[in-house]
Amino acid sequence: MMPYLSPVTAADFDTDTQTFFTGKRVVVTGGGGFIGSHVVEQVVALGGNAVVLSRRGFPDFLRPFEGRIESVECDLTDRSQARTALAAADIVLHLAADIGGLTYNMAHPASIFDNNMRIGMNVLDGARENAVGRVLLCSSACVYPRFCSVPTPEDEGFKDTPEPTNSGYGWAKRMLEFLGAQYEQEFGLSVAIARPYNAYGPRDEFDPERSHVIPALIRKALESDGGDFPVWGDGEASRAFIYVDDFARGIIEVAARHPGADPMNIGADEEVTIKVLAEMIAELTFVLTGKRPTPIFDPAAPTGQPRRNCDTTKARAVLGFSTRDPLNEGLRKTIEWYLSQ
Repeated sequence: MMPYLSPVTAADFDTDTQTFFTGKRVVVTGGGGFIGSHVVEQVVALGGNAVVLSRRGFPDFLRPFEGRIESVECDLTDRSQARTALAAADIVLHLAADIGGLTYNMAHPASIFDNNMRIGMNVLDGARENAVGRVLLCSSACVYPRFCSVPTPEDEGFKDTPEPTNSGYGWAKRMLEFLGAQYEQEFGLSVAIARPYNAYGPRDEFDPERSHVIPALIRKALESDGGDFPVWGDGEASRAFIYVDDFARGIIEVAARHPGADPMNIGADEEVTIKVLAEMIAELTFVLTGKRPTPIFDPAAPTGQPRRNCDTTKARAVLGFSTRDPLNEGLRKTIEWYLSQ
């Protein structure tokens, strides 16, 4: 099994971000998961003392860092455990979430909303009680409505209602943003808010019940063994996907340099249709395995939001942030990692 180690180094960050994290005790909720483990790696690269909160002991993804990071077992739905786990933290990066793909989101809107709100409220209150210096709330593009402007600016984050196919998650993230702003106003807690878009990459969730579109298509393409593989929808829906190393780097920059509970989009500008995406995955599967699968589209299946792409103007202007991994390269690295597992 080949571990994926992030190539991101301290030199990839703004000098103010390097200073902000160096020597700090940085608690990462959900640090053992897909996104969180990459964030932990980058915190270590910045010279931070990373503390991973997880329900399941030391995270397998971070075994190469054993001895360099601290792992704390914690159920964040329990307020007292959350308060204890955040003691002595200088920075909290809150990434823990109950999340899944389209099927899971549509089947469990109440559970998703309830779990995410409980976790978020306990993290914010624990940070307040422990006088944490900075809290980063990882929000989501799911806060935006179905028929928002595309590319979508941050000021549409509370317009209308969130996309119905992920309503539980979208509402939970909206309310987390709202609560973070109120904690900053009432208690003086320093809060940063990142709204990332459509992440993918090594360590993603490939379980069919919970996976998002890219890991779902990669698994289907590889398991087809050169045959047909199903794709939900007619392929005309479009997305802009951000590679996980860029995603993690972006939210770390937001945490260090954009407090004020002012949401900031973190995403890529390379928007593609699901049809093009499926064809790219099929071609890369052929290049890496010698077997060429064929995507077969099902127009009757659910597809979610028709278009999703963010306006990256604020991130470029305020942070100088832009993505570095183009989609084709990121997909190749993701498929290679999945094959190694």
